[in-house]
Amino acid sequence: MRYYPAFLDLSDRKAVVVGGGKVAERKVRSLVKAGALVEVVSPDLTTGLKTLCDQGKIRHKKRKYRSGDLRGAFIVIAATSSADVNAKVARDAKNLVNIIDMPADGNFIVPSLVRRGNLTIAISTEGVSPAISKAVRKEIEQKYDAEFARYLRFVESLRKKAIKEIKDAKKRERFLKSLASTEILATLRNRGFGAASGEVLKALDKIK
Repeated sequence: MRYYPAFLDLSDRKAVVVGGGKVAERKVRSLVKAGALVEVVSPDLTTGLKTLCDQGKIRHKKRKYRSGDLRGAFIVIAATSSADVNAKVARDAKNLVNIIDMPADGNFIVPSLVRRGNLTIAISTEGVSPAISKAVRKEIEQKYDAEFARYLRFVESLRKKAIKEIKDAKKRERFLKSLASTEILATLRNRGFGAASGEVLKALDKIK
């Protein structure tokens, strides 16, 4: 295993993205969603990045990359069309750096993601085949649809309720494990959220 898989907490961490094109925009949007303090270095921006800048969600240095632009950055992404600029960013970066299209020049890669509410599934072939990562992602997207996001929100509230109301520790543990049973997940997948949540609530009533 070449890369160590991890989920990073980027809340209020400085992130620098070098480049202002469509690829850079995708990376910036993900960083903003993760709560990072994003700064984009590029002479030009896509319309989407300009909108984010106007909304105050990102900062923009309207010029080409210079040494020193990465000062204080926790995470860096080089997404320019210049191999020379990207290589310079890789050399200058002190912490986490991802180089688009040349992952070997950086020290981390961004996996293909499936997001369903609080459920995030990351897929990676360690750079061997982005096409296979994409194909696997599409399969997973079909298997885990929007009903799973809804079920996770339900489980979050129900878990708090169970911890409060089921006094017997062993019964509580069995119930919490049952929320992720093969049978419940099959019901969720085949019959939807209403059927799955109904079965779970019946089980909770029996325990109480």
